[in-house]
Amino acid sequence: MNEISERYARLAGEFATTIAGVPDDRWTAPSPCEGWTARDVVRHVVETPAIFLRLVGREMPEVPSVDDDPAAAFDASRKVVQADLDDPERANVTFEGVFGTMTFAESIDRFINFDLVVHRWDLAHATGQDETIAPDEIRRVEDATAGFGDALRGEGVCGPALDPPAGCDEQTKVLAFLGRKAW
Repeated sequence: MNEISERYARLAGEFATTIAGVPDDRWTAPSPCEGWTARDVVRHVVETPAIFLRLVGREMPEVPSVDDDPAAAFDASRKVVQADLDDPERANVTFEGVFGTMTFAESIDRFINFDLVVHRWDLAHATGQDETIAPDEIRRVEDATAGFGDALRGEGVCGPALDPPAGCDEQTKVLAFLGRKAW
């Protein structure tokens, strides 16, 4: 496994743990993503990798329904991405996208790993779980936002930046920049 594959495996594992911790009565709880429930957050994380697979000429096979079994849906999607990251030939296929030429692995690291961190927080926040993000991942998310430019504030991405409280921690500052109220 390479660094990106290992990071994806770790972050996907953390997301799966958060899914497993969702109480049955919290799947319809509103998330910090405007108009999305906890289940919708998982749906987004399950469906988004298909975009990057298509960019390199592959398709996401059918996965279980997020409505019926969010954990199984995420597990199925996660296994496809992990297998492609673990195969150097598939991981290194390039495509030309909005952000220039990148490999499949680079796109997963830049976008999907970002989503796994931020949306794990969203899911945890919506369902009353531990919202702590590791300091190294806070830095990676912060660094990634600099490269997103105006796309970060595009429709359906992140809301307007919020003003965090004075003296708050880095996690709160980064989440506020992403339009999330963590206080």
